[in-house]
Order: sequence, then C-alpha cells, then structure tokens
Amino acid sequence: MGKLVSYRKLFNGNLFVSSLLLIAGCVLLASAFVLFITPYKIIPGGIYGIGIILHYFFPDIQVGTFGLIMDIPLISVALVLLGKKFGTRTIAAAVTTPLIMNLMTAYIGEDPYTMLNGRINLTDDILLACLFGGVLAGAGMGMILRTHATSGGTDIIFMILSKYTGIPFARGLLIVDSIIVVAGLITFGDWKIPLYSLITIYVTTQVIDYILEGGGTDKLLFIISDNHEDIRRIILDNLDRGGTYLKSYGMYTMNEKNTIFVVINRNQVSQIKDLITAVDPDAFITIVNAHEIYGNGFKRYGRS
Repeated sequence: MGKLVSYRKLFNGNLFVSSLLLIAGCVLLASAFVLFITPYKIIPGGIYGIGIILHYFFPDIQVGTFGLIMDIPLISVALVLLGKKFGTRTIAAAVTTPLIMNLMTAYIGEDPYTMLNGRINLTDDILLACLFGGVLAGAGMGMILRTHATSGGTDIIFMILSKYTGIPFARGLLIVDSIIVVAGLITFGDWKIPLYSLITIYVTTQVIDYILEGGGTDKLLFIISDNHEDIRRIILDNLDRGGTYLKSYGMYTMNEKNTIFVVINRNQVSQIKDLITAVDPDAFITIVNAHEIYGNGFKRYGRS
C-alpha cells in the first residue's frame, strides 16, 4: 500500500494541467450553448436542456442560472451518497460551466439575429448550429471527463442510480435526455426540434468518444504487466471494480504471464490509463469496445 500511495501522489502531481483542462472544457461547453444551442432552441437533454425550456417561460432568467439552481441540490445529495468518490472536480465543473454561460450571455447575447453584431448568424442554417454546437459540447464534455469529473446535472442523478440500482449509466442518461427532448417539442410546438436535437446529441457523443479514445459505452481491458499486483490494487481501490486473472504465455519467450481482464465504463478509460502508466509505463494494454455486458454493476440478466 505504501507504493500505491506514492503512485497516487504522482498521478495527482499534474493538478495544474488537469485544472486548465477542466476550465477549458467548461468554456467550450458553455460556448456551445451560448453560441449555437440555446439561440436556436435546440434541446440536447441534460439540465441545460431543461434550462432552455424553462428560459422560454422565464426569459429574464438565463439558462446557466437554471442549471446552477438544479445542480446545487444534486451536488449536495451526491456528496452525502457518493462521498469522496464524487470528486471536487465534478463540483468545480458543475459550478463553473453555468457561471461562464451567464457571463458569455451578458457580453455576447443569445439572439441569433444580433449575436456578435451579425458575425455569427446561422438563422437560415440551423443544421450548422447543431453540428458546431455538438462538436463544441462534445469537446468540452470530453475534456471534463478526461480530468475524471463530469459536467454535473443528470450525470449526477445516474451516478447515484447506477450505484444503488445497477441501471447502466449510459442507458439511464439516454432515457432522461429523450424525455427532455420530447418536452422541448411540446413546449416549442415545432416537430423539427427533436430531429435537430438528435443530431446535436449524436455529434456530441461521437466527439466525446473520440476524445476518450473509444466508441463503446463499456470497455474491455486486457492488461499485461510485471507489476500486476500493484495494478490489481489500483483496480480494486481506485476504480472500485473487480477483475479476473488469466494465465497466459509469451509466444516468443514462452514465459508465463498474469493477464488482468477487467470491464470498465468509458468515463474510467482515461483514469485507468493514467494510473497504470504511473505504475508501469511499459504495461501492455488492449482496450476493446464491449457491446453487451451482463452481471453485477452492468446490465441485469433478462433485460435488454
């Protein structure tokens, strides 16, 4: 355990870079909403999607303010139920993003006809707004996830539900986001809104996957390292995951190896890569998309 503590210190030593990455992610995510998503009433799900709907009824209250109002009680509950594992970085992202959104709105505005004195006006091509909004939002959320945080909001809800109910994280988010998109359709009375919103959601997801280096929701990892015992402790203690040892042999040397087989979700890919690299820079890691995972912590048998 003494060596593991030193590895943790090494991993946390890059705090300055992680903080810059987190702030940059918050700026990009806020820019996506202020410049492209909110002005065109695109509803990409999440608490900011709810905020766009509420902003329609209460135009004097900004989308970021609604997001902050919803995030505060969610953060409080998460701190109680998830404790230290919830992470201060998620709190920072959940508070910083709406504040930046409000600041940008105050100086830039959100009217697509007057935004930046007409230099960004996509009124006649909402598809471009969907695409650029999705790319910026995906880049921002991907950078936030790279710091081992989330952007808050509905992510917090399903971090809690996933822990206590076993509902797959990504599936729960998809269900909630779909409900929010339908609510946008009812509010704005425009059947094109769900279609444009789905484009934004799809692009956002693809960009996040690209940044996190993987397209699937869950990932299979095969890890070969001489420091397999230290990596085993990392998986158990830092990721709160289980795994399996597979006996293997090098094809050339015929030396016996202990291969670690573990399943994680995509939000943990960056974290486990950094932790393993700190333990063994020469570790051999194979990451594979997992389309169907059944068992404790993932899908339950008999459920699609």
